[in-house]
Amino acid sequence: MITSKSNPKIKNIIKLQKASERISQGLFVVEGFREIHRAIRSGFQVMELYQYEGLTNAGQLDAIFGSLPSFNGLQTVTKDVFEKVAYREGSDGLIAVFSSKNTSLPELKLSKNPLVIVLEAVEKPGNLGAVLRTADAAGVDAVILCNSLTDLYNPNTIRASLGCIFSVQITTTTTEKAIEWLHEHDISIFCTYLEASVDYRTIDYTKPTAIVMGAESTGLTIPWVKNANQNILISMRGIADSLNVSVSSAIVVFEALRQRNC
Repeated sequence: MITSKSNPKIKNIIKLQKASERISQGLFVVEGFREIHRAIRSGFQVMELYQYEGLTNAGQLDAIFGSLPSFNGLQTVTKDVFEKVAYREGSDGLIAVFSSKNTSLPELKLSKNPLVIVLEAVEKPGNLGAVLRTADAAGVDAVILCNSLTDLYNPNTIRASLGCIFSVQITTTTTEKAIEWLHEHDISIFCTYLEASVDYRTIDYTKPTAIVMGAESTGLTIPWVKNANQNILISMRGIADSLNVSVSSAIVVFEALRQRNC
């Protein structure tokens, strides 16, 4: 049992709270059975697994080890140590360290009629996580993050996604490279943008489609607007002039699914 908060492994879990450490080490931390189990089932490699026995239950551990028959790295920690590394309320006593996955644009696997979400300069981890939940629910081919201002493996992104971050193909790139890749794959670009826009419901999404969303504070940059097949908008009937990016994504993506009879 790990009893000291100064244990090197515990100290490193705390270090991994910083994006710079997650990136340099190629590791990230996941708290909670649901998210840990989904990461494992999606093929992410678990490096370390910790439990505080006062909160965990045998059924959860059985499910995890059923997916990891050869893993023998479970370590027990005291309550004080667990509280040092836990970051969420109502925890179930499980924390794991995983190896990061970095998927490039050429590595994305597309269906014959792909549907892709593109997010440019997303700022808030919670918004990114919510969009990933939508992407999973809708079965989109991939989510492309351009010039992202938040770390993909931020704990708040993982938590807001309910672990869906692990089931969706995700890549990070620049706006310029994303546009070039979409053109190469003959994927139509539809950008949420106020000027020269049409109602999102008038667009044909039954062909290969990329739905592009910008940051709530700044919107999309000019390269997207210039390269769009069409700019689209969601009409506002109240005093609000915009919707949360995760809400907007869900509205347009599920309209695309409705047209595709999915």
